[in-house]
Amino acid sequence: MKKEVLVEISARHVHVTKETLETLFGSGHCLTNKKDLSQPGQFACEEKVTVVGPKGSLKASILGPCRPADQVELSLTDARAIGVTAPIRESGDVANSGACKLVGPCGEVELTEGVIAAKRHIHMTVADGEKYGIVDKQIVSVKIPTEGRALIFGDTVARVSDSYALAMHIDTDEANAACVPGSCIGEILD
Repeated sequence: MKKEVLVEISARHVHVTKETLETLFGSGHCLTNKKDLSQPGQFACEEKVTVVGPKGSLKASILGPCRPADQVELSLTDARAIGVTAPIRESGDVANSGACKLVGPCGEVELTEGVIAAKRHIHMTVADGEKYGIVDKQIVSVKIPTEGRALIFGDTVARVSDSYALAMHIDTDEANAACVPGSCIGEILD
């Protein structure tokens, strides 16, 4: 049986706490859903912030809903361009990660940690995990069969929970390396 998975590109983005949101956009501000994402309850927001590092800045969209900790997810190319450290980590693992400043229309927030390059990962339900013989936190490889740049991504962490929907997320650097045209179907090899 082929273990197929939708492969999506996760571009640079920011997760914020309610407190940070209000500092950046004003007291009582609520996130504005621009588009639902593939993961249940997650959405891209109309709100954007400027991520500032020692060598430059870039704009990034906020993803909702608000989270318990601030997190900035950049590609390694983005991080180098603005001069920030972005260790490769799973989402939520921000201890001792990179620092930056977030700038919104109403204020600024200095993050002493929170900047990461997201470890490539596959979200799947418990039923998907059972079907594919994969458990939570298992490391797998995924073949991306694009024309002219087919690639096998190793070191892909499986995240198994019934709060997820089946999809693999790679960043823009990884997508460019494999010539992924926005999304494609990959095959889990192990």
